[in-house]
Amino acid sequence: MERKTLPIETTAQAYLQLLSERGVEYLFANAGTDFAPLIDAFACFAARGPTTLKPIAVPHENVAVAMAHGYYLATGKPQAVMVHVTVGTANALNGIINAARDRIPILLTAGRTPITESGLHGGRDLCIHWAQESFDQAGMIREYVKWDYELRNFTQLESVVDRALEIAMSEPKGPVYLTLPRETLAEAHDEFTVSALPARHTGGRLHPDPQDIEAAARMVAASNSPLIITSSAGSCPGAVVALTRLAEDFAIPVVTFNQRTLSFPTTSPMHAGFSPAPLLEDADLILVVESDVPWYPKVKGPAEDCKVIHVGIDPIYSRYPMRSFPCDLALRADPATALRLLGEALCDRRENGKEKIAERFARVKALHDANRAASRKEMEKARESSPLDPAWVSHCIQEINDEETVFVNEYDLLLNQVEIASPNAYFGGTTAGGLGWGLGASLGIKLAWPHKTVVTVVGDGSYMFGNPTPFHFVSRALGLPTLTVIFNNSCWNAVRRATAAIYPEGWAKRTNSFPLTDLSPSPDYEKIVTASGGHGERVENPSEVLPALKRGLHAVRVEGRQAVLNMVLKAPSD
Repeated sequence: MERKTLPIETTAQAYLQLLSERGVEYLFANAGTDFAPLIDAFACFAARGPTTLKPIAVPHENVAVAMAHGYYLATGKPQAVMVHVTVGTANALNGIINAARDRIPILLTAGRTPITESGLHGGRDLCIHWAQESFDQAGMIREYVKWDYELRNFTQLESVVDRALEIAMSEPKGPVYLTLPRETLAEAHDEFTVSALPARHTGGRLHPDPQDIEAAARMVAASNSPLIITSSAGSCPGAVVALTRLAEDFAIPVVTFNQRTLSFPTTSPMHAGFSPAPLLEDADLILVVESDVPWYPKVKGPAEDCKVIHVGIDPIYSRYPMRSFPCDLALRADPATALRLLGEALCDRRENGKEKIAERFARVKALHDANRAASRKEMEKARESSPLDPAWVSHCIQEINDEETVFVNEYDLLLNQVEIASPNAYFGGTTAGGLGWGLGASLGIKLAWPHKTVVTVVGDGSYMFGNPTPFHFVSRALGLPTLTVIFNNSCWNAVRRATAAIYPEGWAKRTNSFPLTDLSPSPDYEKIVTASGGHGERVENPSEVLPALKRGLHAVRVEGRQAVLNMVLKAPSD
């Protein structure tokens, strides 16, 4: 295997060179005193000439992890984040929980407070170096990473980093955690010999058992009322095309439930809405494609004799402590591959079932058309609502949609008002619910796709959780203008709805008093962005929604400035 020798001065320089050699483009970081060797290393690289790996200062760890998350969604490349010892790890944990549930390969590194009290270069020299040491720094994050380790010496550097990236990128993908003691990073060395490419292949696409594909084909062919439910099939390249072909060739309705990626085009006649509940009772076969929660058993489930097939990289979601959905057949496979093979296995059976397929196609298309008509009616009813109605704001956002637009949705963009047909046009928050994801993710996506217009939709609560001051700072510093639309209902509506659902006749509902959910008086969110040179507007009149969106787009596309629109919504209903 080809190896190369690089001139270096410290372990820190070798570490950064190694990340660059392994294709990592950015180090998203919030620095602390443990970063001194790394900061000096970056300064050395800058003085000697440009390097591939670029440092990005992000003044909050949650934003840094979310940026890495978004950059991966756009590029499919492993990401690197570094935070400050124990306290930085604690701040990053929210983002890592999101990444774990969304299977995002992030190498999260954290400094380890200096180990030695004297005698070594880089040892303790500040008061915090005693208080910031813990017995098990990785313990606070271990449940949500696939692997954790501490770099003990320079000799093992290449092996440790390659092992970390290998595990992060193997299926199911996910974050890993590596701690870097300051003394180790500060060690003096003259050269670093590294392999040009690591001998660590993480495997190709997962293929299902051919016998299982045949069994699935028999079950689908025998079904009179099949149903497909998906949440994130679109996270797999090629899966949207394969799913669309399967659904349209065999007239199978598709519900995109709690959608996190564009998994099925809303324009397809087989798109049957965003909730499976209306279709569960009549279904005799359900194909669950990359969906951790395909329905809510407490609300409504399928009939007991309904067959259920789960398709996905980890179809049983083995990292979820409890998940008891029925599963007659599990296809552990790359969804694009499994769906393509299933479609091929069904081809020979299509002729015999063509009348049934034709009748079902007409029935599902009628349902699709009825859903769209109901959505239009909802929008028309909301057109004159003041304060604003989410349906009207979502419709106006559709009016500015084009082929260069990417939506990042962390509550409350109504997908029945938006037409999304192409992969990579939509990314939603993870079901882990770690709020604050949307703002940072939008920056990561914009960094990867500077030619795209990134429109981020957040609630007022998730905007605050997103650490808007660091978010706007990074947007301005890196020249990454995005349009943020705040659906401002001045409350934690999810908490309010949950309370009303569990206690429909309870005190909170009867008295219309929901303590701990009120977010009023609402701040002037539109003013925060102006501190970073951006464009901000408060919008209350429905006739001003579309003009304000167009002004926001002008700021982003023409002026190169970020924009925030504070859409003041009507009070929530239960």
